[in-house]
Amino acid sequence: MTPAASGPATGPRKRGRPARTSASEGPAARDRILTAARGEFAARGYDKTSIRGIAKAAEVDPALVHHYFGTKEQVFEAAIELILAPAMGTPDAVHGSREGAGERMARYMFGIWENPVSRPPMLAVMRSALTNETAAAVLRGMIERRVLLRMAGELDVPSPEFRAQLAAGHLIGIAMLRYVIRMEPIASAAVDDIVAMVGPTIQRYLTES
Repeated sequence: MTPAASGPATGPRKRGRPARTSASEGPAARDRILTAARGEFAARGYDKTSIRGIAKAAEVDPALVHHYFGTKEQVFEAAIELILAPAMGTPDAVHGSREGAGERMARYMFGIWENPVSRPPMLAVMRSALTNETAAAVLRGMIERRVLLRMAGELDVPSPEFRAQLAAGHLIGIAMLRYVIRMEPIASAAVDDIVAMVGPTIQRYLTES
């Protein structure tokens, strides 16, 4: 007896890159993955976010996330880049007069936190970095690469990288009190008042011999 006709044969699903379709690959899919990753990391933090969860939010196969970004660490780094790119792309923090370097850096750093678009994911990134060494290493590398090395390159003083790190550490400490711990009165103080107080100290870190 001749076997009845059947549909296409199916077998075990192969691992790796999924079959290409217009809906699942290309720039649009990559952008959806990044947007989903940003949302997942912001909502869940680094430890509780998974590649599978990001893929589900982006409506793609998990293998496609690995295909575009590799590991969760690499997805996290790409998501942070997406979060901070508009603020970190500005040259205002590093270019300008030597005399205004302290105030300029302070306004730049607080500007990232005061932006209502970048503040929620920045909070998630900071909290993740406090509890997970992998997340901390990614954030540390990005701050060094995107801010501190650029700032140090503009400083004609001894130990410019050390000075830039001291300045950043001072400002990050204030940001922790203001935005993460929300300690009063610093949490509700005007940014201009904070900058007026800390600007001269940051200036000393950056330029005094």
